[in-house]
Amino acid sequence: MLQYMMQIFDRKLLRNPPPTLRVLGLMVAILLYGTTGYLYFELPANPDLNWFDAFWYTLVTMTTVGYGDFFPKSLGGRFLVGGPIMIFGIGLLGYALSLIAAALITSKTKEIKGMSTFKFKEHLIVFNYAGLAKIIRVLDELAIDPSVGEMPVILVDEFLDELPEELQRKGVHYIKGNPTRDQTLSRANIDFAKHAIVLTRNSNDPASDHLNVSIALAVEGRNRAVNSVVECIDPSFEELLRKAGSDRIVCSSRFDAHFLSQELLNPGIQEVLGQLLTLTRGQQFYLIPASNNANFSEFANRGQRQGHIVLGICDLQNQILLNPPAEQSVLAGDRVITIGANRLEKL
Repeated sequence: MLQYMMQIFDRKLLRNPPPTLRVLGLMVAILLYGTTGYLYFELPANPDLNWFDAFWYTLVTMTTVGYGDFFPKSLGGRFLVGGPIMIFGIGLLGYALSLIAAALITSKTKEIKGMSTFKFKEHLIVFNYAGLAKIIRVLDELAIDPSVGEMPVILVDEFLDELPEELQRKGVHYIKGNPTRDQTLSRANIDFAKHAIVLTRNSNDPASDHLNVSIALAVEGRNRAVNSVVECIDPSFEELLRKAGSDRIVCSSRFDAHFLSQELLNPGIQEVLGQLLTLTRGQQFYLIPASNNANFSEFANRGQRQGHIVLGICDLQNQILLNPPAEQSVLAGDRVITIGANRLEKL
């Protein structure tokens, strides 16, 4: 075994060393040559010269800094030590900088192309590239909420060739791969993710719902604690997504129908609902945990004191009761539905 390892070392490192090792070896060689050469030629005329001074002279000469605190006075020191160090030092420095630049470019290119692996924790993963405009709208909404806005965001998609520049500027990270496979999920560190959003990749393709069910199963199979929201087109898939373990399902076609009918019956309702559903302006809906057992009227008064209008309650079984009677009991852990300008931790 030891002999085999020595053969690998001899073949890989000695005969064909990697660029970084080659640069390091050349730097050490130039430093040794300059330090010993400077001492050899300059020590007779300058007995106070020491190894550190010679090393310092070699270092500043090799990096073309040239402070001038030490310089060779002998011909040998100038032409046999100083000259070669300057020439080879500049070349070596340029080569080293080119390696660093190439490594940075390669790393950035890998990330843009989705070939990187991330080790974030408490992060948000967005599955499926549903178009630039939609992704930006989702991220802009989330960025306003302080509990999510500072989280690292990873986009996972199988077909996107390169992360758009607009998403790069927003600090989004990208992984290209099949989101139903463990290898792809591991690269996104799904086991430590806090939130997952599964978007419909193509709203005109019914097969998108089948893909989202598969993604939901894969995500929940790896991390049951992740807070997942899954989008679907066909309402018949909602029950299947619930069985897959999705925490929340948003059926876009159902909301489209609601908006159309309500706008017909109540002209202008679209603007009202639009403002309540966006975080970018005006007031928003909030579901705030109840801090203790009390009547609904008590929570209505608490909300009013904090600038919120209390609309109803959502109990532990996710049953919603809007505009309940004042004596309606609210249990600790139920969520109080309010309208306000900011999120309250508890009510």
